[in-house]
Amino acid sequence: MKIREKAQIIIDILESHYPKTPIPLDHSDNFTLLIAVLLSAQCKDERVNQITPRLFKLANNPYSMAKISQKQIYEVIKPCGLGPQKSKAIKSLSKILVKDFNHLNIAKMYIDSGSTCLSVLTEEKYFLGKLDYIQDIKKQIKVPILAKDFFIDPYQIALSKSYGCDCILIIIAALNGAQADEIYSEALKHNLSVIVEVHDQKEAEMALKFDQALIGINNRNLKTLEVSLNNTISIFEVIKTHKGPIISESGIKNANDAKYIYEKTGIKNFLIGESLLKSDNPSELMKKLIQITQ
Repeated sequence: MKIREKAQIIIDILESHYPKTPIPLDHSDNFTLLIAVLLSAQCKDERVNQITPRLFKLANNPYSMAKISQKQIYEVIKPCGLGPQKSKAIKSLSKILVKDFNHLNIAKMYIDSGSTCLSVLTEEKYFLGKLDYIQDIKKQIKVPILAKDFFIDPYQIALSKSYGCDCILIIIAALNGAQADEIYSEALKHNLSVIVEVHDQKEAEMALKFDQALIGINNRNLKTLEVSLNNTISIFEVIKTHKGPIISESGIKNANDAKYIYEKTGIKNFLIGESLLKSDNPSELMKKLIQITQ
């Protein structure tokens, strides 16, 4: 009997005795499990589970973790022991994961799974995005692309257009009325679509004047950073007469969340990023989301 065959017999026996091995470390996805395992070196699992909620509130994905300082990580995790080494390892590991991020493969997977358009992060300082991502994707995939950025100057419109974007984002909370009007008008001059993003009913009322725009309802409270799907439902009542498409954004983790919003409002457009990137099977999740509105 070959070594590989013997190994398979042992694996089969172990799986029959332990079909579901419990994981004592609290986690929500592969990344948070990876960090929890790293912290568990020479530290009890109970202690790790006490520390990780604070750390993951600060950053729960490699992109966010790569942006915060090693000192910030250290201040949270030092009760786990080996703080200097572990904080350095967490920071380095997150940077590696971000560096290995392949925007082309992700874009292709989304489109192959049924997505009709793409949202591409282009803001560099806080979200590690790049306009180059749009240009790269456009060379291989002919789909509408939203440049997800903080648009505060008309110059950004022409710049984003030159990289191939089809749509820009106006965040009502980030602009005064005159600024929003200027960005909107400039986008239309460049034949770009516009998503006007709102977070509450007051902003929603302001967004109604942009009659050629799509309106995106963000489910995240900007003051508390808490997410509630009911935000879409309450704001929808204010803008349900809007003639353009309405989108629900943030906090949609699975098909049940999308179904809940669809059944309450009829909204069938969703802007989903983090949940797909963190999913073990993003392609399958995408297909389930699309089935909700078919």
